[in-house]
Amino acid sequence: MLKFRHLCLAVASTAIVTLSACNSTPTTENSTAPSASSSPQTTETVSQNSHSGHGGKAKININTAILSQLDKFEAKLGVPALSNKIQANRPYASPEDLVSKKVITQEQFDQIKEAVTIQEVVLTGEAKDIDYMTKLALMKGHLFVAKELLDLNQPKQAEPHIGHPVEEIYVDVEDQLNERKVKEFKTSLVSLQDLVKSNPKNAKLKTDFTASMQSIDQAIAALPAPQRSKPGFVLQVISGLLDAANSEYGAAIANGKVAAPIEYQDSRGFVIYANELYKGISSQVAQGNPEADKAIATNLAELLKVWPAAIPPAQAVKTPADVTKLVTTIEQNSQKVIDQSNTQAQK
Repeated sequence: MLKFRHLCLAVASTAIVTLSACNSTPTTENSTAPSASSSPQTTETVSQNSHSGHGGKAKININTAILSQLDKFEAKLGVPALSNKIQANRPYASPEDLVSKKVITQEQFDQIKEAVTIQEVVLTGEAKDIDYMTKLALMKGHLFVAKELLDLNQPKQAEPHIGHPVEEIYVDVEDQLNERKVKEFKTSLVSLQDLVKSNPKNAKLKTDFTASMQSIDQAIAALPAPQRSKPGFVLQVISGLLDAANSEYGAAIANGKVAAPIEYQDSRGFVIYANELYKGISSQVAQGNPEADKAIATNLAELLKVWPAAIPPAQAVKTPADVTKLVTTIEQNSQKVIDQSNTQAQK
C-alpha cells in the first residue's frame, strides 16, 4: 500500500486545499446542507481523560486523518491502498460519500461506518497532550526502524520511514509544536531524507540522524516532566502506538505472508517504542496494580516476537487476529490502571 503514498499525497494535498476553501463561514444564502464538494462546520470537543488522537478509539475524520489513521480502515476491510484512495477523494460532505464516490462499497462501508466521521475534533486538556505525545512517539517509531535498516545497509528500505514523519505526521502536529514554542525541525527531517536518498554512505548521515531524533525528544520535553512520567498518561500514548501498529500489521499480512514490508516495519517501530515507554513506568504500575503490570509486560514481550527483525520473514509469525488479541489484552489492563489512577485522584 505505501508504495503509492508519495504519489497520492500530492493528489491528496490538492484535495485538502479544496477542503480549506470549502470550510469558509457560510453566508445566509448558502447555509443549507453542504454539497458534495463542501465540508460541514460541525465540531466535536474532546477534553480531559478522553483521547481522540492518533490511535485512539474515537471516530476517524476522513477529511483530515493522516494515512496511519486511515490504515485502520484498510486493515479492517483488507482493501490495498485504501488509505490513499480515501485521501485522494477528499473532501467528503458526509461519511456516506465514501460509497457515492466509489471509494468503497456499501457492504464495506457498513463494516466501518461506526468509526467514520467528518466532524472536526477539537482536543483540549490532557487529550490534546496525549495526541501531541502520540504523534511524536509515532515519529520516533518510524526513525527507530529506519536506523535498524540503515545499520543493515538497506538505505532504500530506510528512506520511507524517514519520510513518513515529514509527509504524514509533522503537518498534523505542527500547530501544537508552534503553540508549545518548539523549535522547527521539519527541515532537519527533510535534509536527512534527502541525504539517505542521495548519499547514504556519507559520514554526515549518522550525525544528522542523531540530531533529528534529539529534535523529537526536545519536542516531547515541551510537556511537563511529571506528566510524561505519569502511568495513566503514558499508557494512553502506548495504546495509541499499539493501535497504529495493529492497523499497520493487519495491512501488511496477506495469506499468512508479509505482503507489505513497509507496513510490517512501521508496526515494528511502533511496538519497539511502546515497549521502551512502558519500561519507564513499569515500576510505578507494579506498585499500584501488580497483576496489570504482569499482564502488560507479558503481552508486550509476546508482541515483540511478532517482528523478529527489521527485514520481514517469509512467513508471518502471527496472524493479524493474534496481534489484535495481544494488543487488546494490553489495553484492557492499561485501562484498569488508568481507572484506578482516576479513582485515587478523585479521593
